[in-house]
Amino acid sequence: MFGIRFMKAEPTRYVMHFKAGKVVREGAGLSFFYWDPSATIVAVPLQSADIPFVFNEVTADFQAITVQGQLTWRVADAKKLAALLDFSVDAKGALRTEDPLKLEERLVQATQVLARGVTEKLSLQEALASSESLGVQVLAGLRKAELVQMLGVEPLALAILGVRPTPEMGRALEAKAREELQRGSDQAIYDRRNAAVEQERRIKENELNTELAVDQKQRQIREARMAADIAIEAQRRALIDTRVENERKDADSRAYALDAQLKPLKDADWRTLTAIAGGNDPKTMIALAFRELAQNAGKIGELNISPDLLQGLLSTKAEKAR
Repeated sequence: MFGIRFMKAEPTRYVMHFKAGKVVREGAGLSFFYWDPSATIVAVPLQSADIPFVFNEVTADFQAITVQGQLTWRVADAKKLAALLDFSVDAKGALRTEDPLKLEERLVQATQVLARGVTEKLSLQEALASSESLGVQVLAGLRKAELVQMLGVEPLALAILGVRPTPEMGRALEAKAREELQRGSDQAIYDRRNAAVEQERRIKENELNTELAVDQKQRQIREARMAADIAIEAQRRALIDTRVENERKDADSRAYALDAQLKPLKDADWRTLTAIAGGNDPKTMIALAFRELAQNAGKIGELNISPDLLQGLLSTKAEKAR
């Protein structure tokens, strides 16, 4: 009414009241009356905002990729921003120009320039796997960028939601990845089989070593038994030799004794020995006499034997026969 307006700003809006080209009042969340025909109200939002972005880039190996992400920012110096862009509002609080929209475009452009500086140094596979590092590097570059500092804004966070290749290259990479996975699977199967064969070889080797150890132990047992048998046989042979030696010595002793006993009789006449063996037996003496007579029959002309002598000899033979 009569050109008097009332301005009530939220705490997240920085308001500057210009009159005659000078700032009359400024601050966040101000409420005041002003004369509309001579006043210009500038309202700069202070709350954080998100800017989604999608742009295409080329990697170091000349492969096209699509980078998608989101930038979170806020106004750090409202005066700097108001000096570069028109944030004036009308009596209803609506923006008078589209300058505030240029701020987001400039931030996205600065983000794209920094992202291009990173991706053009990476190969396709490196770029696809560098979402996190790409976001960190671009955010650090934005905070140091001269344009961002001139605008008086502060980048809070940068999230790279995805780095994707072209559909054809994506299918090629998927095929390559499948092949690598298949090769890895084949290698794992080969390694598993090789490990099983190696394990089986070790088991067989252990079995053979066990058999060899058992055979060696059995051979040692047999050798020990043979050595014991040999020792026993040696002792037995020594015993037999000792026994034979003792028997030989005993026989030699008996032979010596017998020889000593018979030595006096070696030179004696047998007739004498017979007479000695017969003792004083008359019959033996008569038999020896007849034997001498028989040996000297040629020298004897006639021999008369009395009936009594003959009867005595015959009776003796008959008694021995009975």
